[in-house]
Amino acid sequence: MPTSQCRTRGAEATEVSLAEQKDSTADRADAGSTTSRLETRRAARATVSRSRGTTGRGTTVRRRRRPLRVVAVFGAVGALIAAVALPAYGALRPAEQAQARTIQQVAQGDAQTMVVASDATAEPLARGGYAATSADEIAKKKAEAAAAERARRAAAATVTYSSIDLNMHAPGTGAIRWPLAHVAHVGDGFHARGGEHQGVDLLDPARTPIFSAAAGTVIVSQEVYGGYGVAVVVRSVINGQQVTTVYGHMTYGSRVVAVGQQVEAGQLLGLVGMTGRATANHLHFEVHLNGVAVDPLAWLLTNVGPVP
Repeated sequence: MPTSQCRTRGAEATEVSLAEQKDSTADRADAGSTTSRLETRRAARATVSRSRGTTGRGTTVRRRRRPLRVVAVFGAVGALIAAVALPAYGALRPAEQAQARTIQQVAQGDAQTMVVASDATAEPLARGGYAATSADEIAKKKAEAAAAERARRAAAATVTYSSIDLNMHAPGTGAIRWPLAHVAHVGDGFHARGGEHQGVDLLDPARTPIFSAAAGTVIVSQEVYGGYGVAVVVRSVINGQQVTTVYGHMTYGSRVVAVGQQVEAGQLLGLVGMTGRATANHLHFEVHLNGVAVDPLAWLLTNVGPVP
Protein backbone atom coordinates (compact mmCIF):
# COMPACT_ATOMS: atom_id res chain seq x y z
CA MET A 1 0.00 0.00 0.00
CA PRO A 2 1.32 3.31 -0.81
CA THR A 3 2.38 5.61 1.98
CA SER A 4 -0.12 8.29 1.10
CA GLN A 5 -2.98 5.96 1.50
CA CYS A 6 -1.70 4.79 4.88
CA ARG A 7 -1.52 8.33 6.13
CA THR A 8 -4.96 9.04 4.85
CA ARG A 9 -6.43 6.09 6.70
CA GLY A 10 -4.56 7.00 9.93
CA ALA A 11 -5.92 10.50 9.81
CA GLU A 12 -9.41 9.21 9.32
CA ALA A 13 -8.99 6.84 12.23
CA THR A 14 -7.82 9.68 14.42
CA GLU A 15 -10.74 11.82 13.45
CA VAL A 16 -13.15 9.01 14.16
CA SER A 17 -11.57 8.48 17.59
CA LEU A 18 -11.74 12.15 18.42
CA ALA A 19 -15.36 12.27 17.31
CA GLU A 20 -16.20 9.32 19.49
CA GLN A 21 -14.47 10.98 22.48
CA LYS A 22 -16.45 14.13 21.86
CA ASP A 23 -19.67 12.17 21.65
CA SER A 24 -18.82 10.33 24.89
CA THR A 25 -17.99 13.59 26.65
CA ALA A 26 -21.21 15.12 25.38
CA ASP A 27 -23.19 12.13 26.49
CA ARG A 28 -21.65 12.32 29.96
CA ALA A 29 -22.36 16.03 30.12
CA ASP A 30 -25.93 15.44 29.08
CA ALA A 31 -26.29 12.69 31.69
CA GLY A 32 -24.85 14.93 34.44
CA SER A 33 -27.10 17.74 33.41
CA THR A 34 -30.11 15.44 33.44
CA THR A 35 -29.16 14.09 36.86
CA SER A 36 -28.69 17.60 38.20
CA ARG A 37 -32.06 18.64 36.86
CA LEU A 38 -33.70 15.60 38.43
CA GLU A 39 -32.10 16.30 41.80
CA THR A 40 -33.16 19.96 41.59
CA ARG A 41 -36.72 18.95 40.81
CA ARG A 42 -36.73 16.42 43.68
CA ALA A 43 -35.46 19.06 46.16
CA ALA A 44 -38.09 21.55 44.97
CA ARG A 45 -40.80 18.95 45.29
CA ALA A 46 -39.61 18.07 48.81
CA THR A 47 -39.67 21.73 49.80
CA VAL A 48 -43.14 22.17 48.38
CA SER A 49 -44.31 19.00 50.12
CA ARG A 50 -42.94 20.19 53.44
CA SER A 51 -44.56 23.59 53.06
CA ARG A 52 -47.83 21.99 52.02
CA GLY A 53 -47.70 19.60 54.96
CA THR A 54 -47.29 22.45 57.45
CA THR A 55 -50.06 24.42 55.84
CA GLY A 56 -52.30 21.38 55.89
CA ARG A 57 -51.84 20.78 59.60
CA GLY A 58 -52.62 24.42 60.44
CA THR A 59 -55.71 24.20 58.31
CA THR A 60 -56.71 21.00 60.09
CA VAL A 61 -56.35 22.65 63.53
CA ARG A 62 -58.37 25.61 62.38
CA ARG A 63 -60.97 23.27 60.90
CA ARG A 64 -61.15 21.39 64.23
CA ARG A 65 -61.64 24.63 66.22
CA ARG A 66 -64.31 25.99 63.89
CA PRO A 67 -67.10 23.44 64.88
CA LEU A 68 -66.60 24.26 68.58
CA ARG A 69 -67.14 27.93 67.88
CA VAL A 70 -70.26 27.14 65.91
CA VAL A 71 -71.65 25.03 68.77
CA ALA A 72 -70.92 27.77 71.31
CA VAL A 73 -72.62 30.40 69.15
CA PHE A 74 -75.72 28.26 68.65
CA GLY A 75 -75.85 27.50 72.40
CA ALA A 76 -75.74 31.18 73.32
CA VAL A 77 -78.47 31.97 70.80
CA GLY A 78 -80.66 29.16 72.19
CA ALA A 79 -80.23 30.38 75.77
CA LEU A 80 -81.16 33.92 74.74
CA ILE A 81 -84.30 32.67 72.98
CA ALA A 82 -85.32 30.62 76.04
CA ALA A 83 -84.76 33.57 78.39
CA VAL A 84 -87.03 35.77 76.28
CA ALA A 85 -89.65 33.21 75.32
CA LEU A 86 -90.35 31.51 78.69
CA PRO A 87 -91.56 34.63 80.59
CA ALA A 88 -93.70 35.58 77.60
CA TYR A 89 -95.18 32.09 77.56
CA GLY A 90 -95.95 32.31 81.28
CA ALA A 91 -97.70 35.66 80.79
CA LEU A 92 -99.86 34.19 78.03
CA ARG A 93 -101.01 31.20 80.11
CA PRO A 94 -104.76 31.06 80.85
CA ALA A 95 -105.90 32.61 84.14
CA GLU A 96 -107.20 29.31 85.45
CA GLN A 97 -103.76 27.73 85.01
CA ALA A 98 -101.96 30.66 86.65
CA GLN A 99 -103.97 30.48 89.86
CA ALA A 100 -102.08 29.81 93.10
CA ARG A 101 -101.97 26.20 94.23
CA THR A 102 -102.21 25.01 97.77
CA ILE A 103 -99.59 22.90 99.51
CA GLN A 104 -101.96 19.94 99.34
CA GLN A 105 -102.37 20.36 95.58
CA VAL A 106 -98.65 20.62 95.03
CA ALA A 107 -97.95 17.56 97.16
CA GLN A 108 -100.81 15.52 95.70
CA GLY A 109 -98.63 13.89 93.08
CA ASP A 110 -96.06 12.77 95.65
CA ALA A 111 -98.42 12.22 98.59
CA GLN A 112 -98.16 8.98 100.47
CA THR A 113 -101.20 6.76 100.69
CA MET A 114 -102.59 4.62 103.46
CA VAL A 115 -104.92 1.64 103.15
CA VAL A 116 -107.69 1.50 105.78
CA ALA A 117 -110.52 -0.84 106.52
CA SER A 118 -113.52 -0.64 104.22
CA ASP A 119 -115.87 0.34 107.05
CA ALA A 120 -113.78 3.40 108.04
CA THR A 121 -115.40 6.74 107.30
CA ALA A 122 -113.90 10.21 107.07
CA GLU A 123 -114.92 12.56 109.83
CA PRO A 124 -115.82 15.99 108.36
CA LEU A 125 -114.04 18.92 109.92
CA ALA A 126 -116.23 21.96 110.38
CA ARG A 127 -114.70 25.42 110.62
CA GLY A 128 -116.53 26.16 113.86
CA GLY A 129 -115.70 22.81 115.39
CA TYR A 130 -112.34 23.81 116.77
CA ALA A 131 -110.67 26.82 118.39
CA ALA A 132 -107.17 27.85 119.43
CA THR A 133 -106.66 28.31 123.16
CA SER A 134 -103.70 30.11 124.67
CA ALA A 135 -101.92 29.10 127.86
CA ASP A 136 -103.35 32.15 129.67
CA GLU A 137 -106.90 31.18 128.72
CA ILE A 138 -106.33 27.63 129.95
CA ALA A 139 -104.94 28.92 133.25
CA LYS A 140 -107.87 31.31 133.62
CA LYS A 141 -110.42 28.54 133.05
CA LYS A 142 -108.66 26.32 135.57
CA ALA A 143 -108.67 29.12 138.14
CA GLU A 144 -112.39 29.75 137.57
CA ALA A 145 -113.15 26.07 137.99
CA ALA A 146 -111.07 25.96 141.19
CA ALA A 147 -112.85 29.05 142.57
CA ALA A 148 -116.25 27.54 141.81
CA GLU A 149 -115.27 24.32 143.54
CA ARG A 150 -114.06 26.22 146.60
CA ALA A 151 -117.32 28.16 146.68
CA ARG A 152 -119.31 24.94 146.52
CA ARG A 153 -117.34 23.43 149.38
CA ALA A 154 -117.55 26.60 151.47
CA ALA A 155 -121.32 26.75 150.99
CA ALA A 156 -121.66 23.18 152.18
CA ALA A 157 -119.33 23.62 155.12
CA THR A 158 -120.43 24.65 158.60
CA VAL A 159 -119.56 28.24 159.42
CA THR A 160 -117.04 28.53 162.25
CA TYR A 161 -117.75 31.61 164.29
CA SER A 162 -114.97 33.79 165.66
CA SER A 163 -114.27 33.82 169.37
CA ILE A 164 -114.55 37.63 169.27
CA ASP A 165 -117.90 39.09 170.27
CA LEU A 166 -119.28 40.25 166.95
CA ASN A 167 -122.71 41.31 168.10
CA MET A 168 -122.77 45.06 167.49
CA HIS A 169 -126.25 45.19 166.02
CA ALA A 170 -128.16 47.76 168.07
CA PRO A 171 -131.67 46.49 168.69
CA GLY A 172 -134.08 47.85 166.13
CA THR A 173 -131.56 50.09 164.48
CA GLY A 174 -130.58 47.95 161.48
CA ALA A 175 -127.10 49.47 161.44
CA ILE A 176 -125.50 46.48 159.66
CA ARG A 177 -126.63 45.11 156.28
CA TRP A 178 -125.56 42.45 153.84
CA PRO A 179 -123.47 44.08 151.09
CA LEU A 180 -125.35 42.08 148.43
CA ALA A 181 -129.07 41.62 148.05
CA HIS A 182 -128.46 38.03 146.94
CA VAL A 183 -125.40 35.78 147.17
CA ALA A 184 -125.11 33.10 144.49
CA HIS A 185 -122.16 31.28 146.11
CA VAL A 186 -119.84 31.74 149.05
CA GLY A 187 -116.26 31.26 147.88
CA ASP A 188 -112.97 31.31 149.77
CA GLY A 189 -113.49 32.22 153.41
CA PHE A 190 -111.51 33.92 156.10
CA HIS A 191 -107.86 32.72 156.40
CA ALA A 192 -108.16 30.54 153.27
CA ARG A 193 -105.17 30.03 150.91
CA GLY A 194 -102.78 29.29 153.72
CA GLY A 195 -104.07 32.04 155.99
CA GLU A 196 -103.39 34.96 153.61
CA HIS A 197 -107.06 35.52 152.71
CA GLN A 198 -108.36 38.24 155.04
CA GLY A 199 -111.97 38.27 153.81
CA VAL A 200 -114.73 36.23 152.21
CA ASP A 201 -115.55 35.89 148.50
CA LEU A 202 -119.25 36.37 147.71
CA LEU A 203 -119.85 35.21 144.13
CA ASP A 204 -122.46 36.96 142.04
CA PRO A 205 -122.86 37.87 138.35
CA ALA A 206 -120.94 40.84 136.98
CA ARG A 207 -122.43 44.29 137.66
CA THR A 208 -124.50 43.11 140.64
CA PRO A 209 -125.06 46.14 142.97
CA ILE A 210 -122.83 46.38 146.07
CA PHE A 211 -124.14 48.20 149.15
CA SER A 212 -122.39 49.63 152.20
CA ALA A 213 -122.68 47.22 155.16
CA ALA A 214 -122.75 50.14 157.63
CA ALA A 215 -122.96 53.89 157.73
CA GLY A 216 -119.64 55.70 157.78
CA THR A 217 -117.05 57.71 155.87
CA VAL A 218 -115.40 56.63 152.62
CA ILE A 219 -111.64 56.56 153.19
CA VAL A 220 -110.63 54.76 149.94
CA SER A 221 -112.24 54.92 146.50
CA GLN A 222 -109.82 53.90 143.71
CA GLU A 223 -109.80 52.21 140.32
CA VAL A 224 -106.59 50.42 141.25
CA TYR A 225 -106.08 49.49 144.90
CA GLY A 226 -103.38 46.84 144.88
CA GLY A 227 -104.67 43.29 144.45
CA TYR A 228 -108.20 44.50 145.27
CA GLY A 229 -108.51 46.16 141.85
CA VAL A 230 -111.38 48.66 141.90
CA ALA A 231 -112.16 49.09 145.61
CA VAL A 232 -113.97 51.15 148.22
CA VAL A 233 -113.20 51.24 151.96
CA VAL A 234 -115.68 52.62 154.52
CA ARG A 235 -114.82 53.43 158.13
CA SER A 236 -117.66 53.33 160.68
CA VAL A 237 -118.13 53.55 164.42
CA ILE A 238 -120.65 51.05 165.84
CA ASN A 239 -121.29 50.77 169.58
CA GLY A 240 -118.06 52.64 170.26
CA GLN A 241 -115.91 50.34 168.14
CA GLN A 242 -114.18 51.32 164.94
CA VAL A 243 -115.34 49.08 162.06
CA THR A 244 -113.65 49.19 158.68
CA THR A 245 -115.29 47.38 155.76
CA VAL A 246 -113.52 46.67 152.46
CA TYR A 247 -115.25 46.07 149.09
CA GLY A 248 -112.89 44.75 146.39
CA HIS A 249 -112.81 43.56 142.72
CA MET A 250 -115.55 45.98 141.57
CA THR A 251 -116.18 46.63 137.87
CA TYR A 252 -114.09 49.39 136.30
CA GLY A 253 -115.87 52.74 136.34
CA SER A 254 -118.70 51.53 138.59
CA ARG A 255 -117.78 53.45 141.79
CA VAL A 256 -120.39 56.05 142.81
CA VAL A 257 -118.72 57.38 145.98
CA ALA A 258 -115.64 59.49 146.66
CA VAL A 259 -113.13 59.78 149.50
CA GLY A 260 -114.54 61.80 152.40
CA GLN A 261 -118.14 61.16 151.46
CA GLN A 262 -120.61 60.07 154.16
CA VAL A 263 -122.64 56.99 153.28
CA GLU A 264 -125.59 55.24 154.92
CA ALA A 265 -126.03 51.52 155.57
CA GLY A 266 -127.43 49.95 152.41
CA GLN A 267 -126.21 52.80 150.14
CA LEU A 268 -124.93 51.84 146.67
CA LEU A 269 -121.13 51.82 146.37
CA GLY A 270 -120.44 50.11 143.04
CA LEU A 271 -120.91 46.93 140.99
CA VAL A 272 -119.52 43.38 141.22
CA GLY A 273 -116.55 42.65 138.92
CA MET A 274 -113.29 40.72 138.72
CA THR A 275 -110.59 43.41 138.68
CA GLY A 276 -107.29 43.03 140.50
CA ARG A 277 -106.24 39.55 141.61
CA ALA A 278 -109.52 37.82 140.77
CA THR A 279 -110.44 34.82 138.63
CA ALA A 280 -114.24 35.18 138.68
CA ASN A 281 -116.89 37.83 139.28
CA HIS A 282 -117.33 38.26 143.02
CA LEU A 283 -117.23 40.71 145.93
CA HIS A 284 -114.21 40.40 148.20
CA PHE A 285 -115.55 41.62 151.55
CA GLU A 286 -113.43 42.31 154.64
CA VAL A 287 -114.21 43.49 158.17
CA HIS A 288 -111.66 44.97 160.59
CA LEU A 289 -112.58 45.68 164.20
CA ASN A 290 -110.30 48.27 165.77
CA GLY A 291 -107.68 47.44 163.13
CA VAL A 292 -107.89 43.65 163.52
CA ALA A 293 -109.26 41.51 160.68
CA VAL A 294 -112.15 39.23 161.68
CA ASP A 295 -114.24 36.64 159.87
CA PRO A 296 -116.63 38.79 157.78
CA LEU A 297 -119.09 35.95 157.11
CA ALA A 298 -119.44 35.21 160.79
CA TRP A 299 -119.81 38.94 161.48
CA LEU A 300 -122.68 39.21 158.98
CA LEU A 301 -124.39 36.03 160.13
CA THR A 302 -124.25 37.23 163.76
CA ASN A 303 -125.40 40.80 163.18
CA VAL A 304 -127.68 40.51 160.11
CA GLY A 305 -128.86 36.96 159.63
CA PRO A 306 -128.62 34.10 157.06
CA VAL A 307 -127.03 34.45 153.67
CA PRO A 308 -129.59 36.11 151.37
